[in-house]
Amino acid sequence: MMDYVDLVFLMMGITAVISVSFTFLAVKTKDLMHAVIFSSVQSIAYALVYFLLMAPDIVLVYVAVSVGIYPLILILVVKRVGRFEVTA
Repeated sequence: MMDYVDLVFLMMGITAVISVSFTFLAVKTKDLMHAVIFSSVQSIAYALVYFLLMAPDIVLVYVAVSVGIYPLILILVVKRVGRFEVTA
């Protein structure tokens, strides 16, 4: 039977795999808007890990900056420079 600690470690492992997967997708995609979305999902996964590590003060700041302000700035930059990455 699983106890609380095992469940926390299982959830941390799942969110770590999700985070690495979305980081890979953000790096490999040519559409910069999709890269911003993938980066936001990766940030949400990290915020969940911080929450599971019982660091609520870090979670509050991390969510506000990495899920709120940072993607907003990146979306404004992508609108300005173009949505798709051009490879030569």
